[in-house]
Amino acid sequence: MLKKDATYYIVEESVLPEVFLKVIKAKELLEKGEVKAVNEAVRLVGISRSAFYKYKDCIFPFFESSRGKIITLALVLQDVPGILSKILNIISDTNANILTINQNIPLGGIATVTISIRTSDMTKSVKELIQEIERVDGVKKIEILGREEY
Repeated sequence: MLKKDATYYIVEESVLPEVFLKVIKAKELLEKGEVKAVNEAVRLVGISRSAFYKYKDCIFPFFESSRGKIITLALVLQDVPGILSKILNIISDTNANILTINQNIPLGGIATVTISIRTSDMTKSVKELIQEIERVDGVKKIEILGREEY
């Protein structure tokens, strides 16, 4: 759970202590239903229950922290008919609430678009949503511009 007054950092996975990565893996096993109990999850990943409970609320993948937030996506798209419609359908299919859409006039066959969405009711993770949008032909770039609590 994110604490409002805490300071947060984005850190590359390769520099994290192994225990943090194992806590994340144990949480994933539990969330996906691959194991039924914490005891089983920590045994499979090779950490103690105390280590799991010590860090479970303090470490999480970057995209997971976007749940229950408003995020703004910035996209660079080829100027092809129907591409924005495809992207909006993908977002809609995840139950994200589309709040704003801003599209600039295409220049040189490229258009920039920003889309703000509420993520609380999404049926997929933000990471999965972004990966699905990246697979659309004509999407040149997608990134998260910002996140806000509501």
